[in-house]
Amino acid sequence: MAFDLEARLAQRRAADLYRQRPTLQSPQGPEVVVDGQRLTAFCSNDYLGLANHPEVVEAWCAGARTWGVGGGASHLVVGHSAPHHAVEEALAELTGRPRALLFSTGYMANMGAITALVGQGDTVLQDRLNHASLLDGGLLSKARFNRYLHNDAASLASRLARATGNTLVVTDGVFSMDGDLADLPALAKAARARDAWLMVDDAHGFGTLGAQGGGIVEHFGLGIDDVPVLVGTLGKACGTAGAFVAGSEVLIESLIQFARPYIYTTSQPPGLACATLKSLELLRRERWRREHLDERIAQFREGARRIGLRLMDSPTAIQPILVGDSAQALQLSQRLRERGLLVTAIRPPTVAAGSARLRVTLSAAHSAAQVQLLLNALDECHA
Repeated sequence: MAFDLEARLAQRRAADLYRQRPTLQSPQGPEVVVDGQRLTAFCSNDYLGLANHPEVVEAWCAGARTWGVGGGASHLVVGHSAPHHAVEEALAELTGRPRALLFSTGYMANMGAITALVGQGDTVLQDRLNHASLLDGGLLSKARFNRYLHNDAASLASRLARATGNTLVVTDGVFSMDGDLADLPALAKAARARDAWLMVDDAHGFGTLGAQGGGIVEHFGLGIDDVPVLVGTLGKACGTAGAFVAGSEVLIESLIQFARPYIYTTSQPPGLACATLKSLELLRRERWRREHLDERIAQFREGARRIGLRLMDSPTAIQPILVGDSAQALQLSQRLRERGLLVTAIRPPTVAAGSARLRVTLSAAHSAAQVQLLLNALDECHA
């Protein structure tokens, strides 16, 4: 029996859920060229405007001249270069943890951590709105898998009471489609009460939250006892690529031994690690980037409130505008594009049925005038 892929694709098109890849023809930044059209972009995760920073670019070029282009092998063979090690040390210092481990992607970091820590006979409990990489890691771990109500510590506590074996509680730090913060203090308290470990994927909070940019754990003033497993990505606020897990000495050594996505892949280019080192330096030194981003978030939320947009409870750079119907979300995105603005429509299955939205993301590279331009266009288009 043949796979009826054409029928599946036709169904997706008919439901206004078909996805297409835009082709970026310029570096990341507030002003981009996409498919030949010059646009002001509000859909990148380059939250601090570092993806095309000249010092970061030069650090990568200098790293390539010194270390070559490819990693050459896995970390455990001969692919763990001095720049990789230096990035791990810098990440451990920034997050206030004994050690950090560098992964090639955020998906690999989440899959690797979960499957290395729990297995058959154990329990993994996850927020219902967690990122796909977290959910996939939980399912592949072979542990007993359950999901608690979104950001609900009481719901988590009821599931913890029925947990067996080693128990890992997993949550996003900043939820990527809603922009809201995990209630880490309450979740950590519930986990500690049942001797469970809490793992936080801070992909969208690392670099933007906390006085030093350490992320949501720093934002809430928590420590390693509250959140033993901290994951962060480097392709968002840092503007480069890759991810990390930060934690205790024994955690990191265990991941080196048991995390298959770490063990069985070639290391990232060492020049990339050099770029990340420079990005981390800028992230810590130039606090004005976080301050400017916070100002743009406040500007957008106030302007959106005045024109009657349906926003979600998000204090972060992710500012979703709820639309509901997928076709209407696509139409609104297209109207904005006709006005020179790039804002992506997010539809099921990425979000729940009936909750299609425009996902506005703001950056420290955006000016107040650019945010006002978006608000003016939304005022014209959304009615």
